[in-house]
Amino acid sequence: MNKTSLQPQSVFKCFAQVNQIPRPSKHEEKMIEFLLDFGQKLNLDTRRDETGNVIIRKPATPGMEDRQTIVLQSHMDMVCEKNRDLEFDFNKDAIQTFIDGEWMKAKGTTLGADDGIGVAMEMALLEANDIKHGPLECVFTRDEETGLTGAEGMKSDFMTGRLLVNLDSEDEGQIFVSCAGGCRTLAQFDYQEEALPAGFFTFSLAIKGLTGGHSGDDIDKKRANANKLLSRFLYTSQQKYDLRLVDIQAGGLHNAIPREAWCLCAVPTKDKESITVDWNLYQADVEEEYSVTEKTMTFALESETPATSAITKDCSKRLIMALQAVDNGVYAYCQDLDLIETSSNLASIRKHPETKTIDILSSQRSSILSARHNMANTIAAAFELAGAKVDIGEGYPGWKMNPNSEILHIAVEQYKKLFKKDPIVRGIHAGLECGLFSEKFPGMDMISMGPTLRGVHSPDEKLLIPTVQMVWDHLLAILENAPKK
Repeated sequence: MNKTSLQPQSVFKCFAQVNQIPRPSKHEEKMIEFLLDFGQKLNLDTRRDETGNVIIRKPATPGMEDRQTIVLQSHMDMVCEKNRDLEFDFNKDAIQTFIDGEWMKAKGTTLGADDGIGVAMEMALLEANDIKHGPLECVFTRDEETGLTGAEGMKSDFMTGRLLVNLDSEDEGQIFVSCAGGCRTLAQFDYQEEALPAGFFTFSLAIKGLTGGHSGDDIDKKRANANKLLSRFLYTSQQKYDLRLVDIQAGGLHNAIPREAWCLCAVPTKDKESITVDWNLYQADVEEEYSVTEKTMTFALESETPATSAITKDCSKRLIMALQAVDNGVYAYCQDLDLIETSSNLASIRKHPETKTIDILSSQRSSILSARHNMANTIAAAFELAGAKVDIGEGYPGWKMNPNSEILHIAVEQYKKLFKKDPIVRGIHAGLECGLFSEKFPGMDMISMGPTLRGVHSPDEKLLIPTVQMVWDHLLAILENAPKK
């Protein structure tokens, strides 16, 4: 398979255009301008709101004027993750894609199919003149990945349709009808430094090459968290040696399972060989524990230029103990369904010399609001006991299933006709903008669907090409069978 044979051609052509445009979360200005220009060149009603969301309205095709308006919605921003050794500027550079069998991937970065492929499907529909559909409202939201601020800032009159298809899911053949709510918890340690005594060996520890993934949808896949692996070694080493923590920079975005973690440490020179042996033994233990999910991870211990100072022993001890203690991964499953209910992801650890602070960011998700509050409080308590200041963000709501959904009935019926099998109807542990839409647009009837993606929020992100055609055919069938007004 090569790029010229990709089907449907119109969708992949639009996806290639999208991937030429830098669109990091909170920096979607170029994408907003592109979409405004795109809609205006088609002579369609094209608008943006004060938050930066874009809507392009397309009238019904002849004979379909009596159908209800369907809203198609995707987010324009993307998670910007890259391999540490790759020179790439997400604010300037285009995503470089390639074909690997039936998968589309990117060279060392996230692919941007989350949710660029949804954007591309909407664009292809807006350009088409041979597809039957009723009135359409194609909505493109900004900043979904780092706070859903586009959906949060949307006014209640921005969308007029009351049937919505969200194109931000990652499993073809699955129709999502509910999602988890989430929040972020920031713990901050103030630190001071002290001079390192003479006779200390300075070294770096690095863990790389983990699978990573989406901190909601992949949290139950038994993948390692690089931050937790690093913290675990620091904790046991702190008990055995006069360990001094010089620097720590670990993890990345709040909604990604950390793939890499790094720190700079020092121990008395007499313990140099012992801690090296411990590191090698620890690597073997971890490789055995994660032999199924982490086949490409690497561990490195390297000598570094001798440090002259380190974080004070008291602060370092409290920080490392908290990182060891804090919960991570699945916390609870739903009582009535085989789905994750509540989870937490220890996302990033950053030392900031300019402010003399160390920030630890984590994200909590749950389909039950009270359980989400409890999870965030559990995380906060561990850090507060260690002397950190903790701020729990307001978060975003979940989305409850509508058992009488009209758009779901149509989607299921058309899927059966197309593929001669039942789709899976389920909830998702990831956050979707549908949660906010359910608050802002009471009575909005929604589903979420999309082609199969794997490794999202990591440089391993990949799109299963044949499923794009399947989702496209399914979407066109839904539009053609839209209910009458």
